[in-house]
Amino acid sequence: MRMCIRRTSPPIFISYLALFSPFFIPIINGGDFNYKEALTKSIIFLEAQRSGKLPPTSRLAWRGNSALDDGKLANVDLVGGYYDAGDNVKFGLPMAFTITTLSWAAIFYEAELGASEELENVRAAIKWGTDYFLKASSQKNRLYVQVGDPVEDHECWIRPENMETRRSVLVVDENRPGTEIAAETSAAMASSSIVFRGSDHLYSRRLLNKAKMLFQFATLFNGSYDGACPFYCSYSGYNDELLWAATWLYLATKRPKYLQYIEEESISENVNEFSWDLKYAGAQILLSKFYFEGEKSLEKFKNQADSFVCSVLPESPSHHIHITPGGMVHVRDGANSQYVTSTALLFSIYSDLLAQFNQNVTCNNQQFYSTHLMAFAKQQMDYLLGENPEGRSYMVGFGNNPPTHAHHRGSSVPKLPENYTVNCGMSFVYWFHKNEPNPNLLTGAIVGGPDRNDTFLDLRWQSPMTEPCTYVNSLAVGVLAKLAAAHTL
Repeated sequence: MRMCIRRTSPPIFISYLALFSPFFIPIINGGDFNYKEALTKSIIFLEAQRSGKLPPTSRLAWRGNSALDDGKLANVDLVGGYYDAGDNVKFGLPMAFTITTLSWAAIFYEAELGASEELENVRAAIKWGTDYFLKASSQKNRLYVQVGDPVEDHECWIRPENMETRRSVLVVDENRPGTEIAAETSAAMASSSIVFRGSDHLYSRRLLNKAKMLFQFATLFNGSYDGACPFYCSYSGYNDELLWAATWLYLATKRPKYLQYIEEESISENVNEFSWDLKYAGAQILLSKFYFEGEKSLEKFKNQADSFVCSVLPESPSHHIHITPGGMVHVRDGANSQYVTSTALLFSIYSDLLAQFNQNVTCNNQQFYSTHLMAFAKQQMDYLLGENPEGRSYMVGFGNNPPTHAHHRGSSVPKLPENYTVNCGMSFVYWFHKNEPNPNLLTGAIVGGPDRNDTFLDLRWQSPMTEPCTYVNSLAVGVLAKLAAAHTL
């Protein structure tokens, strides 16, 4: 049962290097880990989630080609992309968010990823997603947003290489709009266009042109997307995705029309989380950069970014996010680790901006500086890596006593012959309920993590605690790269 995803041009390229340069990397005392190893493994997990025909460079011997007929029922090629978590469905909304946040890491922490020799692996992970989105958006005002029947899929515990469940297709178009997913896919394409601008200019232009078309589609045909319910319901509506996409398009193009949209048409709110469903805080922190540079019309976004920080920092007089006794951000059960890594990423990036522009955050009458934010970001990542009351790592294959029973079909089902006859009913007896470590090591997967009291059960059927998701890891990559670089100085 899935629980993890529910919610109650050269001159321009140079400017981006300057915009997102690592201005300030504090080295903070506390539990230190091999962040470079954690970074490498966090990226390997994304390889485990690949769908389609795998390249010879794949680093996981137990994974093979899968879903090679995806899209056939709709007479379109939808082979590729990513499975979102422990099942075999390709959900477009979390996949796009994974690519957007991974691109953010590749832009902001390009030098650090390069120093760790992981930049090309991150670019490859991004391109695996964007190649798929180019297929999914090949027709104007039409976006294929899901492959696989989640109900049927969840009734069968089988690795993707052997699955026989129906690969149905969902689409949004002018008559069945899906503003959230069209806008998030636009954000993914716009952000990734920046990533490839210096290495593959033609590909970058393709991505950017597609981002513009998808944003136009999202704004012209408004309608909330609910096709993935009850698995990925958009509880927050689509205004956050529209702001998020417009922000990335402005970053990618510097065209005044996107700034005008942000200033005059967008809606923004004070929030205390950043996730696949709620993007306001990410956009607010991105836009704060332009406010610091003199775009005073964006002041409200800086204030809202501060509000996000104040609502989370435990020392803040206005904080109201639950912090576990062991120090972990806890927003809700079910892949709570996504809120840990998302908070760490936003705090890390905002700490760099505050340091670069000699700014701080004021919570009521109390001031917090860049070092406060980075210390908290590091604490959150250290918690996941092992500095917690359980004294264990929540990343598979890393550190002390890591999880061995991840809620994940591909990891928990042994390699089977290609012509293996699947018995879905017995699959749960053979592999799901088998209380033994997974036979295939899901290297680098950050599982859902402990509850609000720091309690963790490493059981496959405890999906809120043991199911990994792509966006948990994509959010971790940038912070791990920064920490890895800081601890090699």
